Amino acid sequence: MSKTYIIGDIHGCYDEFIELINQIGITDDDLVISLGDIVDRGNKSLELYQYFKNRKNAIVLMGNHERKHLNGVLSYSQEIVKVQFGDEYEAFREWLTTLPYYYETPEAMIVHAFFEHDKRLHEQKEEVLAGTTSGSRYLENKYEEGTYWSDYYSGKKPIIYGHHVVGDAPKIKNNTYGIDTGACHGGKLTVIELPSFQIHQVQVQTDHWKEQQSSWQIPVLEAKDWEQMKIDQVYRQLDKLSYKKEPEIQAFLAKQRTWIQHIERVRKQILTQLENRTKELMIQHGDRFNQEVAKLSYKSFVFKAKAGTLALKDLEKTLHTPQKILDLAYDLQLENIPSRTT
Repeated sequence: MSKTYIIGDIHGCYDEFIELINQIGITDDDLVISLGDIVDRGNKSLELYQYFKNRKNAIVLMGNHERKHLNGVLSYSQEIVKVQFGDEYEAFREWLTTLPYYYETPEAMIVHAFFEHDKRLHEQKEEVLAGTTSGSRYLENKYEEGTYWSDYYSGKKPIIYGHHVVGDAPKIKNNTYGIDTGACHGGKLTVIELPSFQIHQVQVQTDHWKEQQSSWQIPVLEAKDWEQMKIDQVYRQLDKLSYKKEPEIQAFLAKQRTWIQHIERVRKQILTQLENRTKELMIQHGDRFNQEVAKLSYKSFVFKAKAGTLALKDLEKTLHTPQKILDLAYDLQLENIPSRTT
């Protein structure tokens, strides 16, 4: 007879997940339900995604970490996963659109994070079920300070949830089962077996999140789309990271600062080149100047240069990202254009 197994927040702890399901003896006929947050913080998020995507009898609920990826709201742990997934990242985000926010079995209601005690399962807000920041704030306004939603639940049907680390053992209160036992922080990975409600656990031997934060700093920084950022945003990013003391981080930041300063100087070269190019076009085309210039991608600058009103501030206003500066520099055939990789 097949069984159902509900797994707490895995957060990339693939090896421990495999150890646990092998320890339990889960078969292909059994239903494996993840409470969500299968990715981020651990060292093998890609492997977990592939496992659940390819397993026939598997359900993954929408956790707040999946929702961050889906909505493009990336903090450091999501940026790491984006780099790890590489070309498979967009397929992963597409897969996320298929995830449900809750699941119900004959024995229990299953959600990632929160549950309003006075609403039925299908009436719950998505942001509450997934445990988003807005969902947390919503419940903070609803419930007394220092209390949790499970303090108010009095329903007959058990609720199994994760999201909030409850310690090494599941938190069982008012017919609710909290089973996020901090796997990615070196805690335990927990499974509840249905219909028996038997608890299964495996100890995680290392703090994966601590290790990941350290080892992925440079790859994440290198993967940032610096060329598409606004110039002032680049400087803000560099200033924000200036507290980092690791030599390799300091070297990277210094290299980026030199690059962006060089990029800014290219604007002045562009101004000079535009003025010279305008004079050449006036001589070359004479009465057909307007018609020929209209074909150029940088025509507005040329018309201003002809009128004698083109200034550096015009370039600063329009060429506000490194990529825009580089594109025009290439169009004008400037030499010694700075590359971020040199």
